[in-house]
Amino acid sequence: MSKTFLSLFLFFTVTTLAAQNSFQKSFYGETRSSKEHMRIDFKDKAGNEGFLPISIIKGKTEGPVFTIVAGVHGYEYPPIMATQKLMEEIDLKQLKGTLIVIPIANVASFFARTPFINPQDKKNLNNAFPGNADGSITEQIAHFITTNVISVSDVFLDVHGGDACEDLIPFVCYYNNERKPEQTALAKKLSENSGFEYVVSYPYRLSDTEPAKYTFKQAVQDGKTALSIECGKLGNVQEENVSLIKKGLYNMLSTMDMYVKGTGAHPNIIYRNNQTYIRSSVQGIFYSNYNAGDTVKKDDSVGYVTDEFGIVLEEYRAPKDGIILYKLATPPINIDDTVMCISSRTDD
Repeated sequence: MSKTFLSLFLFFTVTTLAAQNSFQKSFYGETRSSKEHMRIDFKDKAGNEGFLPISIIKGKTEGPVFTIVAGVHGYEYPPIMATQKLMEEIDLKQLKGTLIVIPIANVASFFARTPFINPQDKKNLNNAFPGNADGSITEQIAHFITTNVISVSDVFLDVHGGDACEDLIPFVCYYNNERKPEQTALAKKLSENSGFEYVVSYPYRLSDTEPAKYTFKQAVQDGKTALSIECGKLGNVQEENVSLIKKGLYNMLSTMDMYVKGTGAHPNIIYRNNQTYIRSSVQGIFYSNYNAGDTVKKDDSVGYVTDEFGIVLEEYRAPKDGIILYKLATPPINIDDTVMCISSRTDD
């Protein structure tokens, strides 16, 4: 082993251990009714540096560990702003158990205003799990969340919204993991009690050895109760969506008997469990008269793509009846982009 390689190896080992120790010292500390903020520093072999902000909020009494992650995509602002408000408002005297809050998981993306990816290593954090302790900066952050945060969580909530180019209707979702019926039942209950109108479930077919890729799917694979909120759109802060996310957070904490500010379930929940995706096979300019939330019938023309001269390259038709859960809402379109997700319900 060369001296240079040994030095790098020792540096990354010491850095990783220091980050773990900082988090674990706070998490396992016996002091209750406390709020501690920390930055976990990372540096990869390409010289990229960054940090992961984490707050550990301990209520007056022992109870479940509920983790809230926002900003896995830094351009999705309503989840980030809702999490900020929650941390400001939460009353430690009323809180039972522990909140772990990651208010902006992809800090580099947030400050660079970069949709989807970390601009430092061009990787998508929501495609990087379980991560790699010796990998790029995004992979290191994913690895830290997997090994330190997911591992101690009873409930893991990943909060997303429509990114800079996405129109989206608010919904809460979970994986129907039949191999973990208790965790799945609790994820369903939390979803139903969240106050969201749309409750969406996805099939779970991941083996124990396949990379989970997605943030909350990693928690499901690790045997945790995990779910996700999708709320907000088009890289803007909509106050009504910030409020809806915050209400969902309080409702879930109330369902877990951790807090008393819940307002209850939506009176008319709409269930969806079958999602079909339309993807682009060309690059060009996208046109559509549809919005997220619109209903479509099978074979409806829902959009098309032209080249720079207005010549139509590709047309999209609805593959089934359903509702548009989210869709591309800006003109640029690239090969393999998701044009829209159409959601329906099949018999359970």
